[in-house]
Amino acid sequence: MGFSTKAVHSGIEADPSTGSLMTPIHLTSTYLQSEIGKHKGYVYSRVANPTRTVLEKSIASLENGKEGLAFASGMAAETAVFHLLKAGDHAVISRNVYGGTFRVAKFVLENFSLHFDFVDSTDIGVLKDAVRAETRMVFVESPTNPTMEITDLRAVAKLCKARKLISVVDNTFATPYLQNPLDFGIDIVLHSATKYLNGHSDMLGGLVVLNDPKLTERLRFIQKSVGGILSPFEAWMCLRGIKTLAVRMARHDANAIEVAAFLNTNRKVKKVNYPGLASHPQHYLAQKQMRGFGGMISFDLGSFEKAKKLLKSVRLCALAESLGGVETLISHPATMTHAALSPEERQRVGVTDGLVRISVGIEDVEDIIEDLKQALAKV
Repeated sequence: MGFSTKAVHSGIEADPSTGSLMTPIHLTSTYLQSEIGKHKGYVYSRVANPTRTVLEKSIASLENGKEGLAFASGMAAETAVFHLLKAGDHAVISRNVYGGTFRVAKFVLENFSLHFDFVDSTDIGVLKDAVRAETRMVFVESPTNPTMEITDLRAVAKLCKARKLISVVDNTFATPYLQNPLDFGIDIVLHSATKYLNGHSDMLGGLVVLNDPKLTERLRFIQKSVGGILSPFEAWMCLRGIKTLAVRMARHDANAIEVAAFLNTNRKVKKVNYPGLASHPQHYLAQKQMRGFGGMISFDLGSFEKAKKLLKSVRLCALAESLGGVETLISHPATMTHAALSPEERQRVGVTDGLVRISVGIEDVEDIIEDLKQALAKV
């Protein structure tokens, strides 16, 4: 079954009581049991909900996985995955991950005696050297947020299997349309469903997909026990968005290639980070493990003042946090998504004061480029 067909149909069956083609929103907290121990598979909606179940089956199918789990946000999903660790354990994380990942690791989980190192995961040698006796997990983003670094996922999976580590990939930027980390041997894939999977900037959610039955059992227990689950309405919203994921991602990808090429030739832009450009240091790796390059670009204008001027001058591009919506969103990582990092940490990972991130939407690409052109003229 092709990806577009799976996006429309996977996990979805007509409602047996009405014939409804669309998945109903099951707004209930509890379920009738015919007698003690006899029910229809559902007892309490924190544990499982029929609408959420359909979404979990859908994302598992799209990621070529066996099991999916849905959470209230991407960070709730990520925190549940980190709950697989115990006090004293160590995890190695890509140096250039989303600022929320850094924040929860350094300012929340380290208070519970977990330990984290943020390293350059594009260099497998560096990644190997960061692994120590108490390491239990390797967590990478590829592409990274916001400098678009690419990590060799096959190499990560091989390393983790050899060292008996849990491998985790945040696949939010690529989506299952462009990349399937489980196919490379990765243990766990997670998404902020808020972004491309929903695609319309109108819900929050997080999704996890995996194959290993023992890890699945542990994560389902964590999901049930901690309770950061996705609501039925949000699950339904995400299911609706997934139906058009393939057509949206194709447009995001096509538009971003043209926008990146435009930015790459503008004399006011110091550097463009986009894996679809031949100048990107991991361009050929991206070609090898992805089926496209996605809709995310970052570019450096050289100073905070210039970035601020550009962001004040855009008209079509919306200055806002988040990404992956049908509309083009533009942001300043140093003061928005990565504000939790110190100035020194931001410099170390390439999040400069002049860096701008753009989530290229599905508008007519000529209009996006024209907006950037007129804004750059004022810089």
